[in-house]
Amino acid sequence: MSRIVVKIGSNVLTRADGKPNVTNMSAIVDQVAHLKNAGHEIILISSGAVACGRGTISPSKNLDSVAARQLFSSIGQIRLINLYNDLFAQYGIVIGQVLTQKENFSSRISYLNQRACMLTMIENGVVPIVNENDTASLTELMFTDNDELSGMIATMTDADILIILSNVDGIYTGNPADPDSRLIERVLPGEDVSGNVVASKSGFGRGGMGTKCGIAGKVSEEGVKVIIAKGERRDVLIDLIENPEKVPHTTFEPREEGISTVKRWIAHSSSFAKGKITVDENAEKVLRGDSAVSLLPIGVTAAEGEWEEGEIVNIYNPDGELIGVGRASMGSEDAKQSIGQRGGRPVVHYDYLYIE
Repeated sequence: MSRIVVKIGSNVLTRADGKPNVTNMSAIVDQVAHLKNAGHEIILISSGAVACGRGTISPSKNLDSVAARQLFSSIGQIRLINLYNDLFAQYGIVIGQVLTQKENFSSRISYLNQRACMLTMIENGVVPIVNENDTASLTELMFTDNDELSGMIATMTDADILIILSNVDGIYTGNPADPDSRLIERVLPGEDVSGNVVASKSGFGRGGMGTKCGIAGKVSEEGVKVIIAKGERRDVLIDLIENPEKVPHTTFEPREEGISTVKRWIAHSSSFAKGKITVDENAEKVLRGDSAVSLLPIGVTAAEGEWEEGEIVNIYNPDGELIGVGRASMGSEDAKQSIGQRGGRPVVHYDYLYIE
């Protein structure tokens, strides 16, 4: 049996008038209950708090987008989780609420604590329902959207499959509305299909298909199968797991060897980096090679920022392109003094280095 993370987008959970789509929620709960009874472990990443709160109260004055989101989500999250609780209770399934913030992933200790909590819930038969804590998240530290959150949760919990439910069937070769566009059914590890994505956002969400495609590619490289499908299709979750040929979708095949749990954490930590390290062309070539190698001082041409040993740093090539993320083996002062030198300890050891 599989551990499955299901991300349900705002367009699936929200009606055209902006209110919660209880019909779709009920259908998804029915399917999750079926899969859980079949032995699968399920984690839900659910949007919908803002939609649940939007129709409950009329603000006393005009609010900016951040204040409005905080107000509606604070009210709506209670209604959302109560709806889920009532629906799952019909099947005797216990749910647990997990509200998280992007900064909870920045510290290895916080990351492991969060991971341990969710794994304990799963081991005890509880279905975790995860959402971003919009009332506390700072704008500059918010997840791009719940697609990014779902990818981080999938890798953190060692999921086998991540299913992203959207308002389209998957990745197309062009605009899905164009009759000449076709659905890309299978994406191989390392294959880049981002050039096919039309830049647009969903009606009620913060992200779009570009974000989904980027997250799917990254998470599949880390050893998790990713499926993008239309959430409003009847029994879509059941069919994707039991009869995948029955439902149109895009599958991002996982890289077989995967990566360690530490590198999975590091892979999603670039936004928490305290420093910037630039490497020369030879170092970039070696780092991108097939062998596991550490970043040595001789390949470093510049180091910017202030960090302590063990903190996250981003690694760039000579053209300023982000090529990797790592956990520094030395503080910024030692790193700057060792630039270009032979010998000595690595700036980033290969056990704590993730190359894009």
